[in-house]
Parts: sequence; structure tokens; C-alpha cells
Amino acid sequence: MAEKKEKLYLELQMEELKAAHAQEAGEENPVPKKNSRDNSKNAEIAKMYEDAAEYEEDLKGFEEELEIVNANELKDIAAALIQKFPNEERDYPQELRAILEMGWTHFIEVEKTHPKEQLELIKETEFGDVVEKLSTVYPDYDGDFETEVRDLLIKRWENLIAIKKDHIQQELAEIKTTGLKPKYVKRVYEQFHGITK
Repeated sequence: MAEKKEKLYLELQMEELKAAHAQEAGEENPVPKKNSRDNSKNAEIAKMYEDAAEYEEDLKGFEEELEIVNANELKDIAAALIQKFPNEERDYPQELRAILEMGWTHFIEVEKTHPKEQLELIKETEFGDVVEKLSTVYPDYDGDFETEVRDLLIKRWENLIAIKKDHIQQELAEIKTTGLKPKYVKRVYEQFHGITK
């Protein structure tokens, strides 16, 4: 502890000596100060990229979620999502259930490929047990319930990813209308917020 204090004291003395020597040599201040006008200009430029940065963050999250959906058994997807994203305020089991119910409703009402009783069974069953229950109740079904459920989930996340990519493109197009290059605006945004890659 004493060594740290002594080292800090020596560093402060060295900085004072350098500053004094610089003033004797005729320099007013050896460290250039940032111009407040430049900071406000950078703040304005950085603000232009805020929405795109938020969309990029969402896109990254959706891509990671899709990887989890693809890599796990259906019954384990909700738990894997919760484990990977413990700070998310989303209710993954409920979200998965809603995706499944909407998809099955589409099968029944639009495509007319499934009986309404299957949707009722889905509504009564936990998400992780849906495929097993459907297979048990409908053993003569020609299709594959697991593939259909997984396809619904994958399609949902692929749609979310496509929407975020469109939003990012719209934001970049808007930046271009100002006459600035999106890469430059992104770099200013990252520098202004201290983001290092």
C-alpha cells in the first residue's frame, strides 16, 4: 500500500515537473484541450446513429436467440433462452407459446391443414410437452409435429431479424441524406460513447 502511494506521489511530481518545464520552454499548455465546439458537433453526429445502434443491438440479440432455437431440443429452448439472457424482461415460455398458438391458428384458419382440436390441445399443454402430447393424441398424423413447431419458431425469429435489418438500412439511408457517410457517423458514435471494438 505504501509503495502504491509513493509511486502515485512520484508520478504526480513528474507530471508537475513536465508541466513546469513546458511553461519555461514557452508552451502555454503541453496537453491540447478538446474544443467544446468539436464535442457538441460530435454529439450531434453521434445522435444521428443512436437508433441504428439500438437496432444493431436488437439484431445481435435476435441472431443469438435464433442460434439457441436451432441448437436446442424444443423442450429446452425456453430454459436455454432464460439462461443466456437472464436480464431480459421477456417471458420466453409465454412468448414461445404465443408463437406456437398463432402459427397453429394460421394452419387451421388459413391453410386449413390441421384440425381445430389440435389448437385446443396446444393451449392446454406446456410448451415443452406439446410435441409429445400431439404425437400421442394424433398417432396417425402424416406430418412431423416437431418439425412444424420448430419451423414456426425459426420463421418468427427470421422475420424479427429481417425487420431489424430493414430498420438499420432505413437509418443508414437517412444518414446518407445528410451528406455524411454512415461508417463515419458510426465511428463518431463509437468514439463519443467510448465504444471500442
